[in-house]
Amino acid sequence: MKTPLLLLAALSLAGCSALQGLGRKPDAPASDLATEIAPPVRTTVLGGGQAPAALDQTSAAEKAAALAAPAKGGEKALGKAVVALGAPAEPGLWLQTALVSAPVQGRVVAPGGQSLALELRPGTGGALMSLSAYQALGIGLTDLPEVTIYGP
Repeated sequence: MKTPLLLLAALSLAGCSALQGLGRKPDAPASDLATEIAPPVRTTVLGGGQAPAALDQTSAAEKAAALAAPAKGGEKALGKAVVALGAPAEPGLWLQTALVSAPVQGRVVAPGGQSLALELRPGTGGALMSLSAYQALGIGLTDLPEVTIYGP
């Protein structure tokens, strides 16, 4: 009983090595196999290689005012959302979310408790927040924080 199983396993492993070169030109090295299936992809540096500070056009005074803005009367919690960094070259303090159907002034509260007044913009899918908002709240650009969103 053991002999047929061992023979089957040996043939399977031998077949794997025989199939490794299948579909490759005889003179092409194994590393070129990926480019035979799909052409190489060109990539560019986001923002043309600019530092995030160079893309952020919101002044420190505007960020400070948005951080200091008190909660408005009549606002309500719209919900919580995990946010990702939006288009870095798009200026301003904004959050794009499916929780609103038209642009309105609102506010977000970050996990650390900091509150930031910003524009809530309608969107679909996941929530996106501006580079300026990320930096005003002291959130790392690769972080995906859950924020509480408040609006009218």
